[in-house]
Amino acid sequence: MKLLKGVILEIMIKKNKQSSYKYVKYFSIYIFVVWGLYRFLFHFPEEAEELFIKPFLWLTPIIYILARNNEGLKHLGFTKKGLFPAIYFSLALGAGFALEGLVLNFFKHGGLDFSANIGSMNFYAAFFLSVATAFTEEITFRGFIFNKLWQKSKNELSSNLIASLLWALIHLPITFLWWKIGFVESVFYFLLVFIFGVGSAFVFARSKNIASPILLHIFWEWPIMLFR
Repeated sequence: MKLLKGVILEIMIKKNKQSSYKYVKYFSIYIFVVWGLYRFLFHFPEEAEELFIKPFLWLTPIIYILARNNEGLKHLGFTKKGLFPAIYFSLALGAGFALEGLVLNFFKHGGLDFSANIGSMNFYAAFFLSVATAFTEEITFRGFIFNKLWQKSKNELSSNLIASLLWALIHLPITFLWWKIGFVESVFYFLLVFIFGVGSAFVFARSKNIASPILLHIFWEWPIMLFR
């Protein structure tokens, strides 16, 4: 009887994993179509976009998929396990990003200039906005897409590269639709985003905790803003 229950449970787990993987493909198509159309058709204030529009469009389907497959938030990396190693690792890598930004700022301005390019928002508002952005994007691409690909394929490297490529591609429309930057600059930006995606997934794979890529995202973004 116990053996039969074990077999049934294993079948159910495998079925859920396959179902989740199928939804990753559908979700990836959805996010590119919907977010691409949004970038093309609308240009709302950044505060509205990062606090309301992006979380709704990106996270609502993920919540639906988890509910449909009887999966909880722990399947996205919401866990107490590995929390402190995740924080330490992110702080260490974040310090490296900050140092890099500091050095670049010094040589660019002939001294240190901490006048952050954060628009009309004050420091605290801009920081809160960056936290909201990191929360939505890391849950989507590391907690969901990378995690599900890894569970299905059992290959961390290929899952990392695919998820990071998707993450870099989703950031391209803003470069030519909003920022109006040139081709070379767009390629350089794409490579930077891709490399960070690889590092973020690597950190998540080590800690199994979504806090690590979220923190790393914040530490990666703010040196760019504060030390540019």
